[in-house]
Amino acid sequence: MPENVPLPIRRDAACPFSPDPEMARRRETDPVSASQALLPTGDVVDVRLVTGYGAAREALACSHLSSRPDAKLRKLIGEQAGFLVAMDPPDHTRVRRLLTGEFTVRRINAFRPRFVELVDKALDRMEKAGGPVDLMTAFALPLPSLVICELLGVPYEDRADFQRHSDTMLDLSLTMEEQFANAIEMHTYMGGLVAAHRENPGADILGMLVREHGGELSDDDLIGIGNLLLIAGHETTANMLGLGTLLLLRHPDQLALVREEPEVVNGAIEEMLRYLSIVNNGAIRTATEEFTLAGQVIHEGERVAVSLPSANRDPALMAEPDTFDVTRRPSAHVAFGHGIHQCLGQQLARMELRVALPALLRRFPTLRLAVPHEELRYRELAPVNGVLSLPVTW
Repeated sequence: MPENVPLPIRRDAACPFSPDPEMARRRETDPVSASQALLPTGDVVDVRLVTGYGAAREALACSHLSSRPDAKLRKLIGEQAGFLVAMDPPDHTRVRRLLTGEFTVRRINAFRPRFVELVDKALDRMEKAGGPVDLMTAFALPLPSLVICELLGVPYEDRADFQRHSDTMLDLSLTMEEQFANAIEMHTYMGGLVAAHRENPGADILGMLVREHGGELSDDDLIGIGNLLLIAGHETTANMLGLGTLLLLRHPDQLALVREEPEVVNGAIEEMLRYLSIVNNGAIRTATEEFTLAGQVIHEGERVAVSLPSANRDPALMAEPDTFDVTRRPSAHVAFGHGIHQCLGQQLARMELRVALPALLRRFPTLRLAVPHEELRYRELAPVNGVLSLPVTW
């Protein structure tokens, strides 16, 4: 990693799957400590960094911490009123309530046969092409992109553009000017889709929102909802598929269990979510008044960042948390966050991982890296951890 990377997005130099060892030291001595974090605007700001599991759950559910961004960040995201991660109640409650029904376990299970079909077609293309291939571009990125396009009502031929917008938005090394230009493009693109759905609402999520709630949702609400789901709906799952495959390749005994024992899969996915915790920290929140967190006084106006990877490696959560074990009993991890901002699409992500990873391993039982481990490169200045490319063969 580059020098001076803020601690919340720093990973262990010796292991790309683990948080920086400094996290464990702070977790033991001071689970709410002074640190710095990198905002999407590129600004480095002082924060109180939460590293312990109990303190993380407390902070993520705390009503004294606001997710509303400051003026500079509001300028960056524009007037996307439905951008849930940047909203507080009652507006957050109003918008999330309209979307909850689209992401229930029942609704996601109904989509599962279609996803199985998409996975099989992707694997057919890989098999026909022959190895080596970059698993990220051949499998991990296209699948969640196809899913969110179908669910949201986005033409799949636009995938390259929204992937570029997503990559730019999550690259914290870019300037504010570059981010602002990207935000304008995203707003304009989604505004065009919203206008089309206002004219002719389809059977997808945007269409449903227009048909059933078009009178209470403004165009800016719909643009914010659309952009958030488009990015969050594929970015995290894609990186979990890539990094999760690499994790299993480095643990062949556990890979064999996931490939050969279906009853292990659900628990294995939960363990992978916990162990990898690819979202480095949730949205940085601001105290609206003075309160106490894990015995520490948080003053009004102070920013608070929660390290999800550190919280999920806390011995208070489980014994031997730094050990990867797919047979472990699933834990109440915080990989999807906690509280009112807990990931809306978590059941969709679980379904995709439970289907795609075992299918990949069964189709290619000799799957292996096509380059030495040392040549792999990982995301650096980004809120989501992942491998940039993953050359594999079989």
